[in-house]
Amino acid sequence: MKTNKRLYLLSCFLLVLIISCTNEKLSPDRFKTGSFEIPAEKGYSVTQIERIDSLQIERYEKRVDTLIIHWESPFKYTLKMLHPKTALDKDPIHVKITDIKKDSYDFEATIGDSNYKQKGTLTKTTN
Repeated sequence: MKTNKRLYLLSCFLLVLIISCTNEKLSPDRFKTGSFEIPAEKGYSVTQIERIDSLQIERYEKRVDTLIIHWESPFKYTLKMLHPKTALDKDPIHVKITDIKKDSYDFEATIGDSNYKQKGTLTKTTN
């Protein structure tokens, strides 16, 4: 009887161990490269994004912008225009990831030292 009980407890322990090892952690690292999209919202059109190494290429409203992306931590990064066209384009964009889901994350972005925060969701479309 004791052998059956031990075998049962061992089986339960192994099952829990296997399930916990296969549970994928939601890490922001998978958003550092690939193709992404920010959906259209009030006042903004859809933005298509491609991240390669330290570059982020954005396509929206027949425009293409190239930005340098610098990851400060797994949940914070800064974007700077590679070729700024206006004074506002020269200010860095500080982005903080506020929530992670399977294929997307929510963020807050601030331009320069402004107190205005833009909130949005970025969705990964391909690796």
